[in-house]
Amino acid sequence: MTDVAPTTQAQLRAHFPDLPQSPLIDRAFDYARDRCPAFLFNHAARSWMFAAKLAMLEDVAHDAEILAVSTLLHDLGLTEHAVGPNRFEVNGAGVAATFVREQGFDDRRAQLVWDSIALHATPSIGVFKEPEVALCARGVGADFGTPDNDLLGASAIALAVAAAPRLDMKRRFTACVCHMAETKPETTYPTFIRDFGERLVPGYKAPSWVDVIANGPFSE
Repeated sequence: MTDVAPTTQAQLRAHFPDLPQSPLIDRAFDYARDRCPAFLFNHAARSWMFAAKLAMLEDVAHDAEILAVSTLLHDLGLTEHAVGPNRFEVNGAGVAATFVREQGFDDRRAQLVWDSIALHATPSIGVFKEPEVALCARGVGADFGTPDNDLLGASAIALAVAAAPRLDMKRRFTACVCHMAETKPETTYPTFIRDFGERLVPGYKAPSWVDVIANGPFSE
């Protein structure tokens, strides 16, 4: 499949005119768009649309800039622009927090961006955090399929896909995370990428806490 350019703000706003707008959101949009392959950026853009729509449907008070920045930058850790020794969410969260601090965010707002991105793939924790953190996780999850899809409705989902086409998302995302499981397996054991490694990557073997506890340095 020949790649195409990632979606633009104009395309998003043509379908979701109520999306929040600010100079900072514009800069975050361009920052992510310049650093992510088109399929991954379009996923981030749809995640933003879904998160913003969920906030509107449920009338959730939140910081719209934090939610926009967090969803747009949430997958930087899957690119070469946020490499590091940690799980991809943490690597990406660090780069995003640095970016927003450079844009003038105080420590509290930068921390919320960090938390939103670091926890976006751990919704069992994220949904109990601040509204921005919870909405980020829910928006990202909706682009894979969660109970929130029923709340969003088929029309909103179709609009998001029209604004930011999926571009072979399932296959490309699978290839992306399998590559990480192959090349940096030690960063994937506590993440959802472990599922891909165990199912699809020959030779992938995650350590087990059963063995850690059984072999611990204690007599009982």
